[in-house]
Amino acid sequence: MGRRNVQEELHNHNVQSLNNDYVRSNPQAKAQIKAKIAVRRRRRLAVFFILATVVIAVLVKANMVQSDRLAAKQETKAAVEERLDEALHRQELLNLQMAKLEDDEYIAKLARKEFFLSEEGEIIFTIPNKSDKENKDKPEDDKE
Repeated sequence: MGRRNVQEELHNHNVQSLNNDYVRSNPQAKAQIKAKIAVRRRRRLAVFFILATVVIAVLVKANMVQSDRLAAKQETKAAVEERLDEALHRQELLNLQMAKLEDDEYIAKLARKEFFLSEEGEIIFTIPNKSDKENKDKPEDDKE
């Protein structure tokens, strides 16, 4: 608006408008002026709406990109939290096992079970597992 006022002042300084009866009473000149003003107004509104549409489109696209990034990060977070829970559970089991390994009776029992160690006078018998028995019952061709 400030630019227009400056232009009008320059126009008014350099150009003198005719102020006679013909100019004042010419309805066609007034209609042309009103039409030019209306065209300028429509052009300004069209430019404004085009710019507003472009800005809105850019904002919507940015929002969609951000939503996609957020969804990907939430999936990653869920996977990492699941791994963390598994690691914490494993750590808890290891801590329990460490606590048990401090007990001499547990160590002796574990040694007997894993390494078939025995105390004096004990006899160790091994019992085959069901899966070992089933494998022996099957013919050699079925094992493949």
